[in-house]
Amino acid sequence: MLGEYRIEGRRAAEIAASVERAVGAGELEPGQLLPPMRELANELGVNPNTVAAAYRTLRERGVIETAGRRGSRVRPKPATTGREDIRVEVPEGVRNVANGNPDPALLPPLTPAFAAAAEQGDREPVLYGEATVDPELARLARRALDADGVPDGPLAVASGSLDVIERVLAVHLKPGDTVAVEDPGWGSLLDLVPALGLRIAPVGVDDEGPRPEDVRRALESGARALIVTDRAQNPTGASVTATRARALRAVLEDHPDVLLVEDDHGHGIVDLPLHPLAGVTRHWAFVRSVAKAYGPDLRLAVLTGDEVTVDRVHGRHRLGPGWVSRITQRAVVHLWTAGVPNTAKVAAAYRERRDRLIDALAERGVEAHGRSGLNVWILVPDETGAVSRLLHAGWAVAPGARFRMGAPQGIRVTVATLKDAEVAPLADAVSKALDPARPAVTYR
Repeated sequence: MLGEYRIEGRRAAEIAASVERAVGAGELEPGQLLPPMRELANELGVNPNTVAAAYRTLRERGVIETAGRRGSRVRPKPATTGREDIRVEVPEGVRNVANGNPDPALLPPLTPAFAAAAEQGDREPVLYGEATVDPELARLARRALDADGVPDGPLAVASGSLDVIERVLAVHLKPGDTVAVEDPGWGSLLDLVPALGLRIAPVGVDDEGPRPEDVRRALESGARALIVTDRAQNPTGASVTATRARALRAVLEDHPDVLLVEDDHGHGIVDLPLHPLAGVTRHWAFVRSVAKAYGPDLRLAVLTGDEVTVDRVHGRHRLGPGWVSRITQRAVVHLWTAGVPNTAKVAAAYRERRDRLIDALAERGVEAHGRSGLNVWILVPDETGAVSRLLHAGWAVAPGARFRMGAPQGIRVTVATLKDAEVAPLADAVSKALDPARPAVTYR
């Protein structure tokens, strides 16, 4: 069962350390079956309860997983950057529509905002022990959340959506727990969940958001958390509609102990209304970042949620980085109060670019999706072939493997900087890549 390796130890901590040491050294491989507890107890000459305690420790640390009578196995090693490696190297002269970035021309200038924040910091320096959330940031954030129907709750600030999601999962779940996640979905999130020692239950997505029947199936199978992207879903552009929100809330009402995490990273770049799900379950978190509307390097996201969740996240944050720079928070306040950029115009610009490409693809018989956000998701029969042929034709797109688990194959096109004159050539190249028999098009 274990090959040449022999588990050692007389106490639970020693037995657990022996297994963990072997896993780290590669002597016990992912998927390898461990001895039944009574069998190992007999071999080591200890009480079975001692081995049971050791196995429990290993499960809590995410080293092993137990599946009832099928026994305990070494867990697969968590992926930390695997999906980030699934990318296309863009040669010189190839148009890059794969990167997922906002249009720099639509981002606001940051110099005035940080200058104003720094001047305020000179007058009122922030010292240890002071409030971690700027009062004006909290006031403006709460006002916007109220306007969108997000339930009342305390506020915290962290360094981006993924930072918030990681902290929320960590304070509620333990290794081995299952999280229901959108498929296709955000590649970084699909890496983060297993890196925390958690399992993923894929949930299908259509243009209106997560499919309620998939969510119900995942929760009935034991998923302890659900993560939903409200708008500008990456990579599909899905946006939760009012009808879908009602259906999802009905599912969640049957599972009040599930942790609900909502990511509204599209705030400021979409012109579709928000339909939040929060408030149905006992524990919930709603996160809103500024990266897409104000720039990826402005690492700030606002979190609200139930008191227990926000208090736990706040407590853990204070033990680590402490707080997000109040200068950064005040710079965001300056941007919000100055009304730059004009978010309605930004959202309209991205919508026009998406719609033009989707319409052009439809004219060529190509199915594509993108109700909101920066991207268009195109279903393809052969992902690798499509990416390769498009690269040869001068277009770099993102392989769908970065974003999906069991979902159908696809490619992601970022339209953020797509010019009018590029739409038809790109649509023709995609059509040709999906159907190599189609005659080539010559451009003058």
